[in-house]
Amino acid sequence: MEKLLIIPTYNERENVALLLKKVFNLHEEFHVLIIDDASPDGTADIVKNLFVTYPGRLFLEERVGKLGLGTAYIHGFKWALDKGYRFIFEMDCDFSHNPNDLDKLYRACKTGADVAVGSRYIKGGKVENWPALRVSISKGASIYTRLLTFMPIKDPTAGFVCYRNYVLEAINFDEISFVGYAFQIEMKFAAWKLGFKIKEVPITFIDRQYGVSKMNKGIVKEGIFGVLKLKWMSMFKNYRRRVKNYDSAFQQQSYSVEQNSGTM
Repeated sequence: MEKLLIIPTYNERENVALLLKKVFNLHEEFHVLIIDDASPDGTADIVKNLFVTYPGRLFLEERVGKLGLGTAYIHGFKWALDKGYRFIFEMDCDFSHNPNDLDKLYRACKTGADVAVGSRYIKGGKVENWPALRVSISKGASIYTRLLTFMPIKDPTAGFVCYRNYVLEAINFDEISFVGYAFQIEMKFAAWKLGFKIKEVPITFIDRQYGVSKMNKGIVKEGIFGVLKLKWMSMFKNYRRRVKNYDSAFQQQSYSVEQNSGTM
């Protein structure tokens, strides 16, 4: 019950079985939770048929429709915390993230990081098979996010992440505002505001070979205005207090220390 990998899916029948095979063949033993948003292409059925191949290691949560990336991950985070996993990972199903890099994220958290981010934009990281325009847009979004939020992360939109369980326990998921790719920015922003150590590790990001990208204008718009909203909340509202989960044992202890030291 140490490591759980959460993979949201929507129409990933070309990728899901092969990705699971690669993950389960890794030296480090992972459990995998697939969260499927009622894929009409039968992705969930493929996963169900693999239960017998990976008994006790593969799990599936089916939802009633396409409810958004952020709500899928929050569903998975709550599931993972309820089951007692210590290291909780997230990645895409389209092979844009290399399963072999999961070990890099794990070791970063094992050796001191609270959150490990697979980064395209630090030394050693790179992007393959993306057109130059899309690379420019992605890098521009990262610079835009860093300039507005002051968050010291060079790839804040990255979706290849490992969280220590106490980081997720410390966050009040009801106050996470976004459901698209801005969700990735806000989760890092919340962890950073709560004082957790975030470490980026270099990865090679490869554009999907099969299936259709989920990127659309609405997601881009949410990212642009979402960063502005985070900036606004951090300037004029106590974002840290709002996003902190005082019900968790970790935060109860932290809150007691802060009260005693007069830092609230």
